[in-house]
Amino acid sequence: MKIFSIFLLLVSAFTYSQSDSRLYGIIDNVSSDRLRNDVTTLTNFGTRHTLSDTTSATRGIGAARRWIKNEFEKISDNCNSCLEVFYQRDLVKEGENERIVHDVWVVNVVAIQRGSKYPNKFIIMSGDIDSRVSDPTNFTSDSPGANDNASGMAGAIEAARVLSKYNFESSIIYAGLSGEEQGLFGGKGLAAYAKQKGWEILGILNNDMIGNISGVDGVVSNRDFRIFSEPVPPTETEQQRKARRFYGGEVDGISRQLARYVYKTTKMYMPEMNPILIYRLDRFGRGGHHRPFNDAGFAGIRIMEAHENYTQQHQDIRMENGIAYGDVLKHVNFEYAKKLTAVNAINLASIASAPSAPEEVQIGGIVQASVKLKWSKSEGATGYKIYWRNTTSPTWDHSRYVGDMNSFTLDGIVIDNFFFGVAAVGANGHESIIVFPNRIFRE
Repeated sequence: MKIFSIFLLLVSAFTYSQSDSRLYGIIDNVSSDRLRNDVTTLTNFGTRHTLSDTTSATRGIGAARRWIKNEFEKISDNCNSCLEVFYQRDLVKEGENERIVHDVWVVNVVAIQRGSKYPNKFIIMSGDIDSRVSDPTNFTSDSPGANDNASGMAGAIEAARVLSKYNFESSIIYAGLSGEEQGLFGGKGLAAYAKQKGWEILGILNNDMIGNISGVDGVVSNRDFRIFSEPVPPTETEQQRKARRFYGGEVDGISRQLARYVYKTTKMYMPEMNPILIYRLDRFGRGGHHRPFNDAGFAGIRIMEAHENYTQQHQDIRMENGIAYGDVLKHVNFEYAKKLTAVNAINLASIASAPSAPEEVQIGGIVQASVKLKWSKSEGATGYKIYWRNTTSPTWDHSRYVGDMNSFTLDGIVIDNFFFGVAAVGANGHESIIVFPNRIFRE
């Protein structure tokens, strides 16, 4: 019996460590041509400013969101109605901030691919529908917004096309969010809607500008991309804040773990890409649609190009001092947008295929030469994996698969010198997002 148990543990360890061949197929099925077609269509609406025309069939944000909804519905028709497609909207009143110059319905387009096992658990990919020129209150001038953010919106549509051919245990949401340039109103609305509906949000991958490879600093790269994440949730309690001071965890909040998950998955399946972990909520003094989810206590990150060109963002289309300003189609590199769309798709698939993460992870080992970990068992898990890293390392560099148990002692490892975490592993080898210890125990 003991030999048989050891055999099962070895088989399980071998299984969990194998890559999922489906994810390579997902990468291959992302199409740069379809991304080009979608970005072109979105730019051809002239402007997608949140306060722009909503009645025209060819111009303005109304026409754009109807087209997006129709694309999701066509995808659903091709997968036996596998997507639930709907508008989620909120009325924003004139004067709510200086960029809202008249009352406006901020309308998001949402497509849900329900999970077979955990239909109320959601991983989200979002892009922004809206665009703007230099004056954020100018809702009539041409504002093609090719890279910012037709690229991210097209990526969400393309991810839906590819992933709708597969079944996953948890649900995936593909979202087009509005009102980003006016104050992140679309994200606020969808985050509040998720709270109201009692959705369990595993995280949001916010894609905002995924198509430019030529930076204003002269750097050109079609492999680098950035992952922005905040250190800890703004919703943490005073008790949690005090505990961090003594036990660590200043850079180990739920959004940071989601960022590390994307980093790890990308390195495994797309080693040619160079994900760069950025330890801040967003770019300096700027914002994105993951932030409202962070504000609501959900994990959320921003995925975007590494080398921005500011002459192509939030600019009136013009020629000035020999520089062509404006966010127009010719600046979008669709092979690069394909790569970042694939990064999103494989992470959506991996998270949606994984068991639930442990809700509680306890750690002990004060003044001892061993680290002791205990955790709550997760539904769907067939084993667990302990991770640790140097306290100055941005990534989880060491790991040990320990099988189907709820406690383990790492002998010979001093607790003071490392940070630790635990992930649940499913029979298919997919891992949950790592959970940093949230309780201390003493024996």
